[in-house]
Amino acid sequence: MYTVIAMTDKTRGARGATAFLVDKGTPGFSFGKKENKMGIRASSTYELVFEDCKIPASAILGKEGHGFLSAMKTFDMSRPGVAAQALGIAAGALEDAVDYARTREQFGKPVISNQGLRFMLADMAMKVETARAMVYATARSIDSGDRNCSKESAIAKCYASDVAMQVTTDAVQVFGGYGYMKEYPMEKRMRDAKITQIYEGTNQIQREVIGQCLIKEAAAKK
Repeated sequence: MYTVIAMTDKTRGARGATAFLVDKGTPGFSFGKKENKMGIRASSTYELVFEDCKIPASAILGKEGHGFLSAMKTFDMSRPGVAAQALGIAAGALEDAVDYARTREQFGKPVISNQGLRFMLADMAMKVETARAMVYATARSIDSGDRNCSKESAIAKCYASDVAMQVTTDAVQVFGGYGYMKEYPMEKRMRDAKITQIYEGTNQIQREVIGQCLIKEAAAKK
């Protein structure tokens, strides 16, 4: 079963979008090519193809014209999930980087004995723990029933995914040449981290959401 948002009234802009539930096997609904992705390759991604595909009104999800609104409300709940994914990638990269730095020896001593590298690991750890606090706080807020969480969800998703990209890039650097090789898991973490800055809304969109929320909050105080 697939959720599809389609324009049912192009004259109404965003309010002309409607969400539908479409069953696999519906006449006129098929799949295109399997995408060859840079990361998250264990997750299959296909193009959805609709050719003279007729969907009954009973397949409408919510109300007609509420597709965009439904998508935005869904993002408020799903963006912290992407943030959690990003956090896991970053935390795993940090753990692997510390373990490698402790065991990798150069010039007769572990590379972690170099202060410059320890400072890099410390910065990575601070970013990971800050992201963790944001993700957990947002999850607690949603679990408590808060449905006005657009800003918090966007902040968690944006920050955690930026951290995932920064930490995995630094972790590759800690591994040196090995980090660039597919024999080691670090280059995969770096590739997987990138998508978290893109889906559920790019991080540029997250910043726009945060900015618009700040404007509304300021206006409400006056």
